[in-house]
Amino acid sequence: MPQSFAPINPAHDKVFAYPPVSRLIGAMPLVAPSILAADFGHLADEITGAESAGVRFYHLDIMDGHFVPNISFGPGVVKTINGLTDRFLDCHLMLTEPEKYFEPFAKAGADNITFHLEVHPDPTAHARRLHDMKIQAGISINPDMPVERVLPFLEHFEYLLLMSVFPGFGGQAFMPNVIPKVEIARKFIDQHGLKTKIQIDGGVDSSNAAGLVSAGADILVMGTAFFKSQDRAGLVRSIQK
Repeated sequence: MPQSFAPINPAHDKVFAYPPVSRLIGAMPLVAPSILAADFGHLADEITGAESAGVRFYHLDIMDGHFVPNISFGPGVVKTINGLTDRFLDCHLMLTEPEKYFEPFAKAGADNITFHLEVHPDPTAHARRLHDMKIQAGISINPDMPVERVLPFLEHFEYLLLMSVFPGFGGQAFMPNVIPKVEIARKFIDQHGLKTKIQIDGGVDSSNAAGLVSAGADILVMGTAFFKSQDRAGLVRSIQK
């Protein structure tokens, strides 16, 4: 990365500084709507409605058709979303070579970029590169990876994203074996005085949200459960309580 890489996303620079969590995020726990489940034909309205419900954090699923069996969207759509909101944009790169796209997504408006331990078993240098770009870094693992594999790296990351489905498609059923992983990660983070926030993504809804928060989750990614809800504000309030 060139040493002259300038701070990106100037609209967010007023409220964002590494390493503290952005002031746009606020108190935990959070509902993080997955934009992939929104109605893209009325995206501006979907974002306005989400923010009226109290949303402060968006999850953006980026898929390459290789690491996961689906394709979603690229930096151009992230840039569009960035122009529609001043809320935190969390880009989850489900890509075989995510490091090739750090810079384009950062320039498009990402406040955090998460990538997978499965593709980078030694992720420290990539976390450092993201921090050099003045954005936050997240690390994710799929349901079949033991959480113990990722714990030694958490000191370098603002977010740990635990997948509770195998990524690629929305609407999948929640896999409850993620709950012990949350508990293990929570204990490790607290014992070591880390600031890492735990995110859960996959099949999260009102039926399992309370259990996940009790286990130690900070951020619940919701796609279908959020955008299909008839009372989005009530959903957000119930989880924040």
